Parts: sequence; C-alpha cells; structure tokens
Amino acid sequence: MSMIRDLRAAVRPSLRKDGTSSYASASYAYDATRDAASAVVDCAVYQEGRRVTSADTLTPHEAMLHVRRQGGFAWIGLHEPTEAEFAGIAAEFGLHPLAVEDAVHAHQRPKLERYDDTLFTVFKTIHYVEHEELTATSEVVETGEVMCFTGRDFFITVRHGGHGSLRALRRRLQEDPELLAKGPSAVLHTIADHVVDGYLAVADAMQDDIDEVETEVFSAPSKGKGTARGVDAGRIYQLKREVLEFKRAVSPLLRPMQLLSERPMRLVDPDIQKYFRDVADHLTRVQEQVVGFDELLNSILQANLAQAAVAQNEDMRKITSWAAIIAVPTAVCGVYGMNFDHMPELHWRFGYPMVLALIGGACFAIHRTLKRNGWL
Repeated sequence: MSMIRDLRAAVRPSLRKDGTSSYASASYAYDATRDAASAVVDCAVYQEGRRVTSADTLTPHEAMLHVRRQGGFAWIGLHEPTEAEFAGIAAEFGLHPLAVEDAVHAHQRPKLERYDDTLFTVFKTIHYVEHEELTATSEVVETGEVMCFTGRDFFITVRHGGHGSLRALRRRLQEDPELLAKGPSAVLHTIADHVVDGYLAVADAMQDDIDEVETEVFSAPSKGKGTARGVDAGRIYQLKREVLEFKRAVSPLLRPMQLLSERPMRLVDPDIQKYFRDVADHLTRVQEQVVGFDELLNSILQANLAQAAVAQNEDMRKITSWAAIIAVPTAVCGVYGMNFDHMPELHWRFGYPMVLALIGGACFAIHRTLKRNGWL
C-alpha cells in the first residue's frame, strides 16, 4: 500500500485553462520503462486504425511520447502488475489513485467509473471448466478480471487470472482498421463484446449440466425398483454455487453497459455507442438465463429432497410391514413358551404342526394384504 500512497501524493490535480481538473505529474520517482517491463504484455501506437510501432522495442513512456508528437492512441496491455510495476504507468498517463488501487489488487465488482478524462471499467471474465462428470466438488466456472482505462489518446488493459487473453482480440481488431480508427472507445466496445460473448458460451455449457442433473432427478425409476432415490444433493448445491458466481459477474455489469449505450460521453465515439446497445441486449439475455438457472436449480433441489423423503417413507413402510408379519410368530411362540400345564392342544399329537400352519397362514394373509395395499 505504500506505493499507492506515494502515487496519491505524486499525482496532484492541476487546473486546465477551461477550469477542469486533471491528474498529472511532472515527474515521478518510478521509471515506467524499468518497473513495468515484466507486466507489459503488449504495447503499441495506432494511427488511423493501423499499428505503427512494434511491441518488441516500445515502452509505455515511448508510446505516449509518440502519441503526443504524431497523434493516434496508445494501447498498453498488462497482466497482473504489482504496485511498483504499475506506478510509473499510472503517473505517466495521469490515472486516478483509487482506480489504480482497484486495478492492482483486483477482486472488484463489474463497474464503470469516470475520473476526469478517463473511464475506468471493470469486467469479470468467465471461463467454463470442462469436466467428464459433475461431482459435489467440481469447479464449473473460473473467473478472472479485465480492467480498462479509456482516455482520449490511450487505452490500458489490466488483466487478472490465467485465462481471458486479449492477444487474439487485438489481432482481430488490427485487421479492421476502419473500426480501430474510431479510437480507444472502439477497443472498449470490442472487449465488452468479447466478454459478453464469453458469457453466452458459458451459459450454454451450464445449461447442459443443469439439463443432465434435471433428467437424473426427474427420471422415472426402473421397473421393480420402487421410488427414485434422487441424485447427490451436493452436486446440485455445487452447481448452484457456480451459478451464483456467474450471476455476480453478469448482474452488476448491466448498468454500466446501459450507461455506455444510452448516455452521451466525450470519451465514447457516437458511432461506437450504437454498438454498445447490442452488447447490452446480449448481456440482458444472459442475465435472464442466469436468473432462470438459479430458480430452476432451487426447484430441482427441492424436488430431489422431496424424493429422498418419499424414499425414506417407503423404507419405513416396508420395515413396519415386516415387523407386523414377524409379530405373529413372536406372539404365538411367546404364549406357548410360558410352559403352563393346562394349555390348549399342548399334549395333542398334531398340536405342533397345527401351530406352525396357523403361524404360516397368518403371516401369508398379512403379507398379501400389505402387498395389495402397496406397502411391500
């Protein structure tokens, strides 16, 4: 946290001619070239939609100097930077200390914040974890984060997590100079669209898992095996927890996408703003799916617990039925076991066979009655 405090002290608001404030620093103790080298994934300058520099030699400081002299915008990508690695870049581009702190420490809710002439956007990335069989400990989704700083002449991405690489997205954008010429807001839209498309793919994959569990819970029992016992409730609960994690990534992002698609912003090109509406529509669809998943899993879990209760009740009925049958020979044998001299048929030659026949007949009659009534 000491690095963040130093940054807050070094980055001071200064007044422009128009009276607005800007976070800028004339000098800073940390060298962006030296400290950020290990965290920078790619760094380039774009003019008229085309890349004009190479990431092999360009540093963030050099990229910004190039932009200020010749125009265009710089796009810098970082992966899990430390405070020291990000401090120089933050000072170079005048990033707000609060946004810098969020970007370094991660674990933020999806949001959109404006700091003077910079938009700070947080996206939660979702990756579906493939598994052969869903268990009570299966990890279904894995989350990461992408933080975006959008300025007039720069775009900075800070990525956390082992997935969600933006290399392919950058290459795809570079193949569309007309779109990239719209500036940093075009990159912001492309990343938002990429993240939400990932949500759609994960939602489809999770639908298959939920359908599998639902089929197992509501499938009819095999003939002669009685009531269905249901599936392991732990599997359903684990899937519900993963859906909740998914929901935490999707729901908070709805408001930022609506703002980007509806409210005019100086940093967002009007032509690009129209495309944010499509992203917001897709996100709304995913949010509805996730809410439906949560409600469906609640119903599946309740049905599974009800089936377990019914199965236990059937077991108790069977135990009770056999206890009633066993009670007949127990009672008869208990009476004749008292050894009184004057007991009926005690000295009769056919008394023993008669008692056995009586016990067998009574047991058979009780068993048949209980069987007919569905207790056995």
